Amino acid sequence: MFQLKWVWKQLEGYRKRYVFALCSTAVLSILALGNSVITANIMDTVFQPLTDSGVVTEQVVQHLIFLVAVLIGFTLFRTSFQYLSIMTYETCSQKLIYKLRRDLYKNMQEQDQAFFGRNRTGDLMTRLTGDMDMVRHAVCWVIRQLIDCTVLFLTTSIVFLATDWVFALSMLAVTPVIFLLTFLFSRQVHPLYVDLRERLSQLNTCAQENISGNRVVKAFAREDYEMEKFDGKNQDYKAANTKASLLWLKYSPYIDGLSQALSIAVLLVGGGFLIAGRISIGTFTLFNSLTWTLTNPMRMLGMHLNDLQRFFASANKIIELYYAKSTISTRPDAKHVKERLRGEIDFHNVSLKLHGAQVLSGIDLHVEPGETVAIMGPTGAGKTSLVNLIPRFSDVSAGTLSIDGTPVGLYDLEGLRRSIGIATQDVFLFSDTVDGNIAYGDTSLSEEEVKRYAKMADVDFVEKLPEGYDTLIGERGTGLSGGQKQRIALARALAVRPSILILDDTTSAVDLETEKYIQDQLAHLDFPCTKLIVAQRISTTKRADKIVILDKGRVVDVGTHQELSQKPGYYREVFLLQNGQEEEKEVV
Repeated sequence: MFQLKWVWKQLEGYRKRYVFALCSTAVLSILALGNSVITANIMDTVFQPLTDSGVVTEQVVQHLIFLVAVLIGFTLFRTSFQYLSIMTYETCSQKLIYKLRRDLYKNMQEQDQAFFGRNRTGDLMTRLTGDMDMVRHAVCWVIRQLIDCTVLFLTTSIVFLATDWVFALSMLAVTPVIFLLTFLFSRQVHPLYVDLRERLSQLNTCAQENISGNRVVKAFAREDYEMEKFDGKNQDYKAANTKASLLWLKYSPYIDGLSQALSIAVLLVGGGFLIAGRISIGTFTLFNSLTWTLTNPMRMLGMHLNDLQRFFASANKIIELYYAKSTISTRPDAKHVKERLRGEIDFHNVSLKLHGAQVLSGIDLHVEPGETVAIMGPTGAGKTSLVNLIPRFSDVSAGTLSIDGTPVGLYDLEGLRRSIGIATQDVFLFSDTVDGNIAYGDTSLSEEEVKRYAKMADVDFVEKLPEGYDTLIGERGTGLSGGQKQRIALARALAVRPSILILDDTTSAVDLETEKYIQDQLAHLDFPCTKLIVAQRISTTKRADKIVILDKGRVVDVGTHQELSQKPGYYREVFLLQNGQEEEKEVV
């Protein structure tokens, strides 16, 4: 039941109103007996005397009018009070879900890359949507109905026992069996809903991946394969849903049958007592009219417990995300970046382990402020992992990485990342305008400034778009070429005027002429900036002040273009290969 305790904790600020709603449900359940009690009183004080005497007196008519007026007034009051109660439930549940969704999204934004590697996108989306709706449904409806069923059953039982305990016990005799069946159902259905929740997550993940990768699907003509895969996940979800539903259908005939037996008990036992003169017509009417207050709670209790088990399964997933903690966070004593960083970077004996594998080992590298450093190496050498340490996408496993003499772990995380501009080969563009994507890091940029940074990145194709910089581009840049997306990403990185600029193979998809123009612009930025460029093109690296060669997570060589192109090693091999030469010819 810790899920309910957690929800109660999250209701802070709305607890008084929610307690009022809970109390109002109990009161309304008690008031539900009022109509039957008033009707029974009418039968005993009005119609029974009329039947006995056969004389209609003015006093009897006035008494009837009075009781009918009380009945109407009571009904209006109960209806109005019920409306107020339901509105309170709705208000509290909507405010709770708004708060939870905001807190969960904020916490998710603060997670590190390892978190998103462990959790599927479809699963996270399910937690923020379907699971949240299940929590709201439980707070607004399920708990209310459980209280209503419980109070209604208890108060009716008390009224029946106080009126005629023999008649009452004859009706309540079957209730222990019904409660036992409901308990057994509740225990068996919980694991089924946990499995059902997981199947839904897999279904959403499959759909999300297919939508995101639709171009790849079409490129390889794998639509039929993806349909098959989706059908498989859909079939699994359907089977899990059917299994959970059939379990209730297995129990419901017995529960419904025993509940309906109460109506038969009223007619048989109550009719016998009425004929024998043991009870009055009013008492019989009271028992008969309140039978539903016993049968309905017992019939509906299983369904409400069914929903409660679904709530437990969903709440577990939400709580797991709510309390997830990133391994990369801002320390309480963090140094806030108040002035512009100089951009001095120092790697001292840095090592990095990811998923148990050694990615970087013993990295020693010093970068001066304003220096341009190119990083090269074969695939899997650790180039991207190295630059990811600077904005703390990952934290070093050993050694020290410092910026301006301060270890990066001691900086305020937001301030540190605001000082760094990043553009990667795998570009992500938002479903926004070109202007909005470029100004993403600083929304206060004027249109002129956006165009200036766009010009630096050679985003000249924008002028040909239907609405220029106001053109809405599709999700992830759909409709743009790889080179066009890379240039927008570069403009976005430059627009924050970073102290440190990280370009991870950013110009790999642009032509050589465009690359030369971009390199010229980067060499003449109007703000001080240290640049780290991960690249495989010699045309990109030869202008660098320093070229670092990585291999198997280690620095194997450092030098300028002239130095490295003249001595044997990885850089010389790439240089000769990209210039259409071979080692033997170069030696000759």
